[in-house]
Amino acid sequence: MSRFDDIKNLINGIEGDMTKFYSKGNKAAGTRARKGLQEVKKIAQDIRLEIQDIKNRS
Repeated sequence: MSRFDDIKNLINGIEGDMTKFYSKGNKAAGTRARKGLQEVKKIAQDIRLEIQDIKNRS
């Protein structure tokens, strides 16, 4: 479950940048948000593969 915790922490960290980008138009915050979301995508894909491997072994 540590990877799931990593995703939750990343989302919580991105929240401030998302707010800055959407409400204030801060372009640098948008860049940071995109980078964080890319990391979330990568971790989520790793989790999906792990789940599929566990399902196939059973």
